[in-house]
Amino acid sequence: MKMISDVLVFAVALEALFIMVLEMFLTQTKIARNAFDLPKEYLSQEKVQVSMANQGLYNGFIGVGILLSMLVFPNELRIWNLYLFVGFVVVAAIYGAFTANKKIIFSQGLPAILALVALILSNS
Repeated sequence: MKMISDVLVFAVALEALFIMVLEMFLTQTKIARNAFDLPKEYLSQEKVQVSMANQGLYNGFIGVGILLSMLVFPNELRIWNLYLFVGFVVVAAIYGAFTANKKIIFSQGLPAILALVALILSNS
């Protein structure tokens, strides 16, 4: 179960870093338009780009926090930090599903929920 947990948590970190790249650097691409389900005209606005870059920065912090927790922190800190950072993703996905786009609960929320459940099961 630990290996499954590690793989799922690592996937959540990679997804957060991928979203960071989309939001900070690739907002004008078709990949970003499809991922965020937003029109090109909207994403081309300067204020939107600044807002997206800010959101991307926070996604990057979460991704880096998960990776640091997995790879650097001692075991007694590792698990609590992983609960925290993966929990942040779950909460953000729930909020995003209610306020922005319902598909967020599946695209971001489901991997994080599975990772959190696997974390709990592998550490109980």
